[in-house]
Amino acid sequence: MWNVTSTHPSLLTLNFGPMTEVKYVYGVITLLGFLIIVLCNCAVISSVVLHRSLQEPMYVFISVLCLNGLYGSSAFFPNLFVNLISQTQTISYAGCLTQVFCIHTYMGIEMLILTIMAYDRYLCICCPLRYTTIMSLTMVLKLVVSAWIFIICIFLAQFMLTIKLPLCGSFILKIYCDNWSVVRLACVDTTVNNIYGLFITFVLVPLPVLILISYIEILRVCVRASKDFQAKSLQTCTPHLVTIINFVIDVLFEILLHRFNPTNLPYELRTVMSLQFLVVPPILNPLIYGLKTKEIRVKIMKFLKGSDYKRDNDL
Repeated sequence: MWNVTSTHPSLLTLNFGPMTEVKYVYGVITLLGFLIIVLCNCAVISSVVLHRSLQEPMYVFISVLCLNGLYGSSAFFPNLFVNLISQTQTISYAGCLTQVFCIHTYMGIEMLILTIMAYDRYLCICCPLRYTTIMSLTMVLKLVVSAWIFIICIFLAQFMLTIKLPLCGSFILKIYCDNWSVVRLACVDTTVNNIYGLFITFVLVPLPVLILISYIEILRVCVRASKDFQAKSLQTCTPHLVTIINFVIDVLFEILLHRFNPTNLPYELRTVMSLQFLVVPPILNPLIYGLKTKEIRVKIMKFLKGSDYKRDNDL
């Protein structure tokens, strides 16, 4: 039997390790990184929202991806910055659980939106005559709302299981809170939590498979198509493929850290690996779509040059 000595500590200590020696340098980098994320993602979202010509399925999905990037970054960067400029690197129990929920839902929504975007590209390239009928703006909004509700529901159940655990430890192995780091501090058996964690994994693992199937079908169509069609398809799909590959690699880093806990690796390398899915996608996504997608790039440049939005919206 476990000897439960407390329900939970009021403060949890984060593992900043050697970072505290140059914490102000990291603090400046963190602040600049967060500002870049906010500006870049807001620029893409504003361009889609303010221009009717961009209110098409692909651009709506891009703006949702950027909105999710802001959501995930807001759960991580502000707390990181505060800890870097503080004397002690701690987080409240409530703040830790809030961060757990936000970070996990951010990751799930990112993967689900990328899957929906792959389906959108499949319909656009493989079923062009039916595309506008199937992927109407109403359907796009239903898919987006359903994705958020679905992910929030499955992670809310995980959150409720975690919040019931009495904790006897107070040291988080990372510089942010995730579900595994909190569960490992429990004073009681966590079998139910582990089983539900596996359930979430089995729910989300098929998503990359669905993306792969979509692109196999797209490739089959492109092989039989003209050179112009292939070039146009490549231009349309490249940003999405880069985003998917980047995010999957980042999540694999996180999974490897969870499953194998490679303590023999240097602290700096383990920290970088654990931060990939929180830092890279929110920065990379708006840059890829803002720079690669001509329509968005043009609208952003018009905004920066002070062009007349009303005239553009009336076109």
